[in-house]
Amino acid sequence: MFDKILIANRGEIALRVVRACREMGIASVAVHSTADADAMHVRMADESICIGPAPSTQSYLAMPAIISACEVTGAQAIHPGYGFLSENARFVQIVEDHGLTFIGPSAEHISLMGDKITAKDTAAKLGIPVVPGSPGGVASLDEAKRIGADFGYPVIIKATAGGGGRGMKVARNEEEMERAFHTARSEALAAFGNDEVYIEKYLQKPRHIEIQVFGDGQGGGVHLGERDCSLQRRHQKVFEEAPGPAITPEERARIGKICADAVAEMGYRGAGTIEFLYEDGEFFFIEMNTRLQVEHPVTEAIFGVDLVREQIRVASGMPLSFGQDDLKINGHAIEVRINAEKLPNFSPSPGKITQYHAPGGLGVRMDSALYDGYRIPPYYDSLIGKLIVHGRDRPEALARLHRALGELIVDGVDTTVPLFHALLQEHDIHTGDYTIHWLEKWLEAGGLAQ
Repeated sequence: MFDKILIANRGEIALRVVRACREMGIASVAVHSTADADAMHVRMADESICIGPAPSTQSYLAMPAIISACEVTGAQAIHPGYGFLSENARFVQIVEDHGLTFIGPSAEHISLMGDKITAKDTAAKLGIPVVPGSPGGVASLDEAKRIGADFGYPVIIKATAGGGGRGMKVARNEEEMERAFHTARSEALAAFGNDEVYIEKYLQKPRHIEIQVFGDGQGGGVHLGERDCSLQRRHQKVFEEAPGPAITPEERARIGKICADAVAEMGYRGAGTIEFLYEDGEFFFIEMNTRLQVEHPVTEAIFGVDLVREQIRVASGMPLSFGQDDLKINGHAIEVRINAEKLPNFSPSPGKITQYHAPGGLGVRMDSALYDGYRIPPYYDSLIGKLIVHGRDRPEALARLHRALGELIVDGVDTTVPLFHALLQEHDIHTGDYTIHWLEKWLEAGGLAQ
């Protein structure tokens, strides 16, 4: 087991890893930019070291600075959290070349799943169901139109190196294809430095279902059920729950086994998430995230496991502390992402926190790095906290979420808390009857103003 771990991240996820390290008796090292000198993860870690100025390209994405921080502090391993360098295969290789351990999958697996076309091909070979689509990248508009005619509209054009909804456009007919194709390519080039795109059949009313998987890197793999992440705005998740309200135990067992078998066959090491569109009882592979997910706490809540602890154990060469038969679902959990954003336009709202009070009580968890007087910097993602609730069933979890939101106080900046108060008034939320398009249609119809 490691003696000291460096956390190459910031905010609530860095604090989450600090806590796991402390429970395991492992010293933690926080890295930070000049803008984060007073951040909570810096205060809570056993050691801290500044790695550069405020822009993430000069700090949290600066690989030489992070490696140097390990050498200075004597850290043996790096936990990347999510975002930043967590899915950068080149960084993983550099870490290993310096005799350090990356707490996550191999560079090979990150690279394999980082390209959407390769990932889809790999998934199909592993027996994972995939969305019908082009066999590879689509280089010309004429080819795109032929594919649209073959599959039947609507279709969706996606960046092969994409993520977060960038480089992704829907064409509902041949007339829309030209604009969608060129726009997707230009967005992909701007965001990822790669304008290659591919095309898939566009499902009309799907849900977004992701399966949490874990591999021991030695041919063993398990799944920890599914999370429903269908409530999204611009392809960004805002509300996640487990188990999924539309998934039957039989469907869970079937798709879960497929995913667990796949990570075992790959020899995958650590936490991962295999994401699907789900419609009419069928699952269609979207992508695999080779890291911990923002919404991992809902899985932790219903299974009673610490996924960060397991990441550290597996990376150190230890076996998983549980097998598939040990994993039994207990109740229902929901997470809402609290962003420092001004509604209704969701524009960033950085600034000084004048008062902060986290909700508490049975079945309530608040993952946040906020504190009274903390100044939210304008340089990074607007996520400032995750409110997670757990109940015996879904109605109890929803009631607990309503209560906890009423206790939460974040003064000094605008937040997305009013969004969740409004959503909890909607019948479809209480029945679980929603798709990936529900939230945007609700917002367009003035849902926040009602």
